[in-house]
Amino acid sequence: MYYNECEVTVRYAETDQMGVVYHGNYFTWFEIGRTTLLKSIGYSYKELEDKDIMLPVIDVGCQYKESAKYDDVIVIKSTVKEMKGVRITFSYELYRKKDGRLLATGTTTHAFVDKSFKPISIKKKYPEFYQKLI
Repeated sequence: MYYNECEVTVRYAETDQMGVVYHGNYFTWFEIGRTTLLKSIGYSYKELEDKDIMLPVIDVGCQYKESAKYDDVIVIKSTVKEMKGVRITFSYELYRKKDGRLLATGTTTHAFVDKSFKPISIKKKYPEFYQKLI
């Protein structure tokens, strides 16, 4: 499946008083990884929505390994883990750039739906997009 990598720098607003990243920010980084992955194959979320393709999250998980801290550069490795029916699952690995330490892993599962939230077969409706994902 397709793989992509991008980086973010931990901002002060993403941390607590001890300089440790608040756990909910990891899900924002997953989104950054996912949208960057899609852009790298030629499809922004905006373009998908213009084509009547929506990707609501239907499941999410995160396993925290080590804390990210203020000003760390985080490497987000994202991949398409599985495509099954009208669902797609992305997996993520977050590493601290300076020492390569694994900070967290996670997944998000999304449904392919149109703007009325009716499930759509991406393989049938947009085969060129489907082929780029696999």
